[in-house]
Amino acid sequence: MGRILAIDYGRKRCGVAVTDTLKISANPLPVVRACDLLNWIKDYCAHEDVERILIGEPKDMHGNPSESMTYIRPFLKQLAKVIPNIPVEMVDERFTSVMAHRDMLTAGFKKSDRARKGLADEMSATIILTTWLEVH
Repeated sequence: MGRILAIDYGRKRCGVAVTDTLKISANPLPVVRACDLLNWIKDYCAHEDVERILIGEPKDMHGNPSESMTYIRPFLKQLAKVIPNIPVEMVDERFTSVMAHRDMLTAGFKKSDRARKGLADEMSATIILTTWLEVH
């Protein structure tokens, strides 16, 4: 059984999360630099059975694509060339960053932990994946 890989794509860093093989839980992986992401995905998919890749789709409050899509679209084209056999699906990521910060506060993360770059990205990718799993 293949895993589902979720990505919270950012200009500098990308949060990444993956399911277990039974697709029951979403688990964060270490943040990947945006410039390394394509090679990272290629390598990960060579070692793990990935059946689908989810990419967070940034939208504004009205449901329209946000300006962040200008740098996500070229990545999606490159990804389709590098890994043509794995379906890629966009998932609405509105509020995932807000939810990640709220979850950190609720979980009692110290201010120094919350300030760690990448932690919110990891959590956002996990929220994207968890949300998708709940619907499917």
